[in-house]
Amino acid sequence: MLQVQRLYRSFRTIPAVIDVSFSVGAGEIVGFLGPNGAGKSTTVKMITGMLRPDDGKVLFEGRNIREDMESFRAVLGYVPEEAHLYSYLSGLEYLQLIGRLRGMDEGLIERKATELLALLNLQSWQYSPISSYSKGMRQRVLIAAALLHDPKLLIFDEPLSGLDVVSSRLFKDLLEMLAARGKAVLYISHVLETVEQVCDRVIVIGKGRVLADAPPRELIALKGLPSLESVFAQLVEQQDTRVTAERIVEVMRIAHG
Repeated sequence: MLQVQRLYRSFRTIPAVIDVSFSVGAGEIVGFLGPNGAGKSTTVKMITGMLRPDDGKVLFEGRNIREDMESFRAVLGYVPEEAHLYSYLSGLEYLQLIGRLRGMDEGLIERKATELLALLNLQSWQYSPISSYSKGMRQRVLIAAALLHDPKLLIFDEPLSGLDVVSSRLFKDLLEMLAARGKAVLYISHVLETVEQVCDRVIVIGKGRVLADAPPRELIALKGLPSLESVFAQLVEQQDTRVTAERIVEVMRIAHG
């Protein structure tokens, strides 16, 4: 369904993404992992059409998304990492705005928006301004907005940020059901335990390049390590966090004077 082909992007001659290729099929949940500065955000911006690649292309159902961005965005649901919402609107007003921008019928918007807000435990807050919402509540509004138009492709960037235990469990169940309905899901997260639980495949990116693309269990077995977290640390050559933590404590204990 989604094909990313040899994407390359640089900023002021410094490469940020180098020859990145992968695919996400219908009914598949694919994790997209990498440390800060690895090129994840740049890649996602190119996939969503917010950024043009210097080279390579993004295909959806075999067609270059740049040929018709309007049609592509009509089948894309995106939850960004940062919850940029119009805080003076209520949750219901925000979903109404999103529905109208997507050209949905007013009656359909009203029905789907109110039902989604109720199912996400926001019914009693639907008329309150988003400025009064907690971080988790704002995140649930973003999730509702991404699902409102029943998209074929969903991109979730740190979707569990701010969610409580119950909402996180609901979201994991929702992911499985979306995949069962044939949705293609790209899931970006630093919560590797969740990635290991819900993703069919995991793509690890580091220094702008794809370092691995395989099911979590295969990666763990191949590396002979106990968890996906250990595999990730090895692939991206992550620093020894315990040693660094010990050094931080040592610096804290340096006497004044």
